[in-house]
Amino acid sequence: MIRTLGRLHRTVVRVGGGRVLGRIAGMPVLLLTTTGRRSGKKRTVPLTYLRDGDSLVVVGSFGGSNQAPAWLLNLEHDPRATVLLDGVTAAVNARSADVEERSRLWPIVISTYQGYARYQARTRRQIPIVLLTPTDHESPAAVS
Repeated sequence: MIRTLGRLHRTVVRVGGGRVLGRIAGMPVLLLTTTGRRSGKKRTVPLTYLRDGDSLVVVGSFGGSNQAPAWLLNLEHDPRATVLLDGVTAAVNARSADVEERSRLWPIVISTYQGYARYQARTRRQIPIVLLTPTDHESPAAVS
């Protein structure tokens, strides 16, 4: 169900240049494009995000599944990706938040969307927080 809704949402966001259906549960949405770790093909998913300085913060919840989402596994294999925000595409590098960053960001994440706390209670794995940092001078954080 999550994958089907994700495909539909991704299509609408892409056709609208990131301006249509740009929010889910009150949070803004970006399109993250990674390289498939096995296929080598480009894979795009819609994700909610928060801003943290110049970085964009995404959460690898997969709805509380015990499995990590494919996009996260792809980023672990190759941290280079792109994001589409409000019609602007920017290159980013991904990295998992360290212990200190996660401790600081997790309360912000769950205060923004309580569903993440429910997802964490549903799974045995610690839901990762990923920071997407611009690789060029055009910061996606500067996109409104």
